Amino acid sequence: MSSALALPPAGPSVTEAPFASPAGRTWTDETVLAETTAIADGPLGAAASKIDHGAYPLDIMGRLGDAGALGVHLDRHGARVGLAIAAMQAASRACGATGFLMWCHDVCGLYLERSGNPALSGAFLDDHVAGRTFGGTALSNPMKAFAGIEPILLRARRVPGGYRVSGMLPWVSHIGAGQYCGAIAGVLGAGDAISHEIMFLLRCDRAELRPCPHFSGMEGTSTWGVRLDEYFVGQDDLIADPARPFIGGIRGAFILLQCGMGLGVAEGSLNAMLAVEETLGHVNQFLDDRPDTVAAELAELRARVMRLAETPYDGSTDYLIDVLDARAQTAELALRASQSALLHQGARGYLMSAAPQRRVREAHFVAIVTPAIKHLRWEMARLSREVLPSGTGVGGRA
Repeated sequence: MSSALALPPAGPSVTEAPFASPAGRTWTDETVLAETTAIADGPLGAAASKIDHGAYPLDIMGRLGDAGALGVHLDRHGARVGLAIAAMQAASRACGATGFLMWCHDVCGLYLERSGNPALSGAFLDDHVAGRTFGGTALSNPMKAFAGIEPILLRARRVPGGYRVSGMLPWVSHIGAGQYCGAIAGVLGAGDAISHEIMFLLRCDRAELRPCPHFSGMEGTSTWGVRLDEYFVGQDDLIADPARPFIGGIRGAFILLQCGMGLGVAEGSLNAMLAVEETLGHVNQFLDDRPDTVAAELAELRARVMRLAETPYDGSTDYLIDVLDARAQTAELALRASQSALLHQGARGYLMSAAPQRRVREAHFVAIVTPAIKHLRWEMARLSREVLPSGTGVGGRA
């Protein structure tokens, strides 16, 4: 179902000229959003239940890549981060799992382009952007490790020509045979202390993939445990050495792109509420979070995200706090909207096959995927303490 809510446009491109895709197609803002919406309202919507039960939609991801939805955020295609978020929202409205796969794919493309490594940023990246090859991201653990929440799980030792990496990651999404992901390992120095971290392209065919336990949702995201044993990383697969400055440069875009998932799940929930308004509105009027309330909050939050998307690489602390807060608010709105949609639909929304019931589980995923709401609040509190002037009683720099 397409949205009944008139949302503001994704915003203008950074240039008025059209952008050519790797296959020679033209990816304008209008064509990307129109084709993505057609995919979402057609084959993706029809497949959402199967994806929820474990079908991995690489065919649909390929179509999204051909439409430009997986590459317009990159510098070579106009750095249209707002358009990428809008495309992800359109897909997530129909299927939150596919929206998450788009985010995994998008940030992997970001790693490849920003690596400056010709082996990764040329034809390899063109195939990735066009949805001819597929790759995700294994940064859940490193992002929490950088925040001081947990230790880094992959460890590397320098060897002639590169590094050897060993360790286990419990779950990594959008990977499989012939696929790849961006990963980070701590480099062991003197006394086995970590001297710094490296970021590299992890090729799944050279890793051991282990099945994960069944989750309550998002089963179609091809999520695996990954075990590395003396895995060799050469120069052709090195994304950043050291990794922390690289991550610092893309962290805002990494987090901001996730907003497309939460906005989409909230919008799909709004549509489910509106779908029963004619028949159940007389009693639903006594529920909280009515369609008009959710619609107004969604439009306001989307507009805020789009403004932030105009400067995705702003390195200021204030900007990052705003991004973290917007990301937290999209998760919180998705939680409220999905629960309200189920209540508005009543028993029909509680069926295992019902979209409102699925969206409740998708919204919980948006709230716990790295960075989870608690991680976001942790980071906002830490950054806020850092920018408070001295003499406030809580420390911080002047």
